[in-house]
Order: sequence, then C-alpha cells, then structure tokens
Amino acid sequence: QVQLVESGGGLVQAGGSLRLSCAASGLTFSLYAMGWFRQAPGKEREFVAALTGAGAITHYADSVKGRFAISRENAKNTVYLQMNMLKPEDTAVYYCAAGRNYYSIVATIKADYWGQGTQVTVSS
Repeated sequence: QVQLVESGGGLVQAGGSLRLSCAASGLTFSLYAMGWFRQAPGKEREFVAALTGAGAITHYADSVKGRFAISRENAKNTVYLQMNMLKPEDTAVYYCAAGRNYYSIVATIKADYWGQGTQVTVSS
C-alpha cells in the first residue's frame, strides 16, 4: 500500500521560511516523479513544483520561482519543498504527489498517488 505523508507545515510570518517533507512508502521511490501542489480555500488545486525520479529536471510555478526549491533524497524515500520569502498568498494546504509520468504532474495535475496535505499559513 502506497503512502505519502507530508509534514512541516505551520504558521509563519510573511518573509519567513518553512521546509515541507513528504515521506513515501510502498513504492519504488526513485522510479517516480514527485510534485508539490497547493489548494487555497475556494480555489482549485494548483501546481507548485516537481522533479524527476533522479532529480535532474525540475519545474516551478511562476509564482514561486526564486523562492521555493524542491529536492529529494531517494535513499530516504523523501521529497522536500524549501519555501523562502513566504507571502500571505502562499497560504494553502500543500500536497505531495507521486507519478510515473513527470509531464502529467507538471501539465495536468495528475498523479498516481497523493498525500493527505499539510496546512501552511502565512500571516501578514
């Protein structure tokens, strides 16, 4: 049974930083592209960042470029999202996802597996 468990969310002031983690189990982690998505109240889920199985290729939403960084440690079956210079508009539930098709994750917000989400709240 595949599980993705996010952690690291919380309340932070604008300009601050958080690092989200997503621990995966039940799958051959290095074979899966990983992505981070977010959903704010009343809005649709949106793509944030993704990287390929080996971590060689990454994509970011324009809204987070230069502020967020996605990385992974395949030996630990974990993907991270380092979030710097946070803004109130970054407030959302953040989800990690795993998929065999990297470009589906980036372009269509489709993945094979999803985590339960972690809340990030940025106060002004």
